[in-house]
Amino acid sequence: MAEQDVCLHLDSIGEVTKEDLLQKSKGTCQSCGAGGPNLWACLQNDCPYVGCGESYSDHSTLHAQTVGHPLKAVPIAVAEEEGSESEEDELKPRGLTGMKNIGNSCYMNAALQALSNCPPLTQFFLDCGGLVRTDKKPALCKSYQKLISELWHKKRPSYVVPTSLSHGIKLVNPMFRGYAQQDTQEFLRCLMDQLHEELKEPLSECSVGYDGSDGEDRRDGDRSPSEDEFLSCDSGSSSDRGEGGGVGDSELLIQDELISEKERLKERRLPGSPLHGGSQEMDEDADVDTAPDNEASMTQPQSTPCSPVRTLQELHPKLSSSPPRSSPLRSSGPAYSFKKAQLLLSARKKKQSHYRSVISDIFDGSILSLVQCLTCDRVSTTVETFQDLSLPIPGKEDLAKLHSSIHQNLPVKTGVCPDTYGSQGWISYIMDSIRRFVVSCIPSWFWGPMVTLEDCLAAFFAADELKGDNMYSCERCKKLRNGVKYCKVLRLPEILCIHLKRFRHEVMYSFKISSHVSFPLEGLDMRPFLAKESPSQVTTYDLLSVICHHGTAGSGHYIAYCQNVINGQWYEFDDQYVTEVHETVVQNAEAYVLFYRKSSEEAVRERQKVVALANMKEPSLLQFYISREWLNKFNTFAEPGPISNHTFLCQHGGIPPNKYHYIDDLVVIVPQNVWEYLYNSFGGGPAVNHLYMCAICQVEIEALAKRRKTEIDTFIKLNKEFQAEEAPTVILCISMQWFREWESFVKGKDNEPPGPIDNSKIGVMKGGHIQLKQGADYGQISEETWQYLLGIYGGGPEIAVRQTVAPADPDTLHGERKIEAETRAL
Repeated sequence: MAEQDVCLHLDSIGEVTKEDLLQKSKGTCQSCGAGGPNLWACLQNDCPYVGCGESYSDHSTLHAQTVGHPLKAVPIAVAEEEGSESEEDELKPRGLTGMKNIGNSCYMNAALQALSNCPPLTQFFLDCGGLVRTDKKPALCKSYQKLISELWHKKRPSYVVPTSLSHGIKLVNPMFRGYAQQDTQEFLRCLMDQLHEELKEPLSECSVGYDGSDGEDRRDGDRSPSEDEFLSCDSGSSSDRGEGGGVGDSELLIQDELISEKERLKERRLPGSPLHGGSQEMDEDADVDTAPDNEASMTQPQSTPCSPVRTLQELHPKLSSSPPRSSPLRSSGPAYSFKKAQLLLSARKKKQSHYRSVISDIFDGSILSLVQCLTCDRVSTTVETFQDLSLPIPGKEDLAKLHSSIHQNLPVKTGVCPDTYGSQGWISYIMDSIRRFVVSCIPSWFWGPMVTLEDCLAAFFAADELKGDNMYSCERCKKLRNGVKYCKVLRLPEILCIHLKRFRHEVMYSFKISSHVSFPLEGLDMRPFLAKESPSQVTTYDLLSVICHHGTAGSGHYIAYCQNVINGQWYEFDDQYVTEVHETVVQNAEAYVLFYRKSSEEAVRERQKVVALANMKEPSLLQFYISREWLNKFNTFAEPGPISNHTFLCQHGGIPPNKYHYIDDLVVIVPQNVWEYLYNSFGGGPAVNHLYMCAICQVEIEALAKRRKTEIDTFIKLNKEFQAEEAPTVILCISMQWFREWESFVKGKDNEPPGPIDNSKIGVMKGGHIQLKQGADYGQISEETWQYLLGIYGGGPEIAVRQTVAPADPDTLHGERKIEAETRAL
């Protein structure tokens, strides 16, 4: 990781100079002797330590944790000193760095460039680097952070070699090993899943309340990556911390550098009340009340300056009338009710950990799907989390049905609500009709059917008749029945990833759908596909980047077109070559994966107001600490949601002991006027004026450590005695699934203790007795070990593989010997 020309920490630590750092860069790690370039110097006063980074043994982090020095070390520069950049260089855009192809890696390079030009994600890795911490291998988040820092460095190298990230992704998924061409969409899913796993944090009950979501881990549910299914992804503090009267510079509060000038000058006014909806996921079915309810509001939620976070029951209207069975395929689905939503949600919350990460915050949305039985009118509902939308490309016949349903309002399978195109206005409609007429004059073999991205969305969200081999299993009828399936977006993500299904894989061959799909660079309106009670206020998206595939199925080449967020210009990223292109080149591209970002002029104005308040430098008696991660959301999200300071607080209001030594990376100090404006605009909290380590959590941590040590030491002692027995009288079985959970807990890998012992999966009932199931995954322990674990956790049942044999009666034994002697005599 290269160092900038001016170190941000030298002003606060006057004894360390740039020359000192350059001198230390020529040395080695004081713990293992590893050389550069990834060396880090501790900036604590009078501490000369130099340690290696994460690419070696990461002794720099171990030093900071064991000695108690704050993690303020900066990477040592290994390059020679260069002159300061000129003013002209400062005005040049960054992020225009190519990536070298390291063996059919264009699929990876195009995907990484597309992600790199997603401001919310890139700003997180640039401005919130202290939050990128993980103990999970292969630490892909560290490799990605390093890559982003190189791509957006002010010195703008012509290209970089993503060796570290490529190596890490191959460790995660063997599919990417070797040098064969791979699918860029599969790479994106694998990369973002791994980043989520490494960066995810459990949600406390307090943070759930502020967020409006139960925070369920988006990866807990089953994923359905098949192209034929309707969802693609089922996706110690420093001494100067408490000093100062506020923000010393407005850049500390607002990183406005990556807000494009074009975004600032937009005149389109959108309802922009910041509201952060949560993604719920319920697999259970609910009977829906078909009686009309006049109290249920069916209108679009109004835009208010500060709307409260809605409850789950407020997100859904109620079924107003029973749909006629004679017309099962309607352009709009039935209204629906979540009268039993809380019961369904509680059924899912048995023993599930709830997690979130920057990946889920940015890319996760949710879809509400409803299936109605056409026999008993029962409606089952499911809320599914998605990371991207995998859209079909309608053929010529499907387009004809789709467009006829729009103009004639006919219920067909590929139909869509009439307002899908009505919201675009008459001018757009006329221009679209002219364009379709011109295209219709050209033979279809030359151009193919004219398809728009809105057509693909309409086909995806169209009502689907369930009949024949695809009949619906109704829980009420207890039979297969004809049904109708509808789906709407319940919560829109901050960045919408759209995948077009261009590749079809049959048994004997694969082929590519090369139809041109036109897509808007600005103003993609998702309102027609939104559930009416959705909390999402901003429904308009602008294009960030598009990945294109040239060639045939199984081969070809990937490139990416991305809009630079600084100057608003479009660039083509073709491995190590980066070229400026006109937007018409992008519009004519054969899109495969598209990234759209929410567009809100209101959010831009909010940031400008806060910058103005920070620059006032108004004296205040109180200083407030605010989450650095939430501040990054405010800088880059259209809907940042309520302030979430619980990312650095424990449930008791203090700093968790494990976060206290790097608390400076988690918070930003803001003056009172800025805090009051943000709090009044977004809500959330809580207000924090003083940072202290939580003593209650420290006691709990010590007690937990003592419990873990006691349990593991006792188990080792009892198991050692068990192994020393030559002929144990009793051997008991224990489920290895439960044992692995207990082992993870006592070794500190899992903070939650396991539930009761569950041997139900390894036992089977025979002759009124529980016996060991053949082929079961189990372990053997002594009776003393079983009783010890049973006394702590409870559960069962007890399964023995060797019972105690009762000694024989002496009289019986004597009689048997007498009979044996008489038999021999005869």
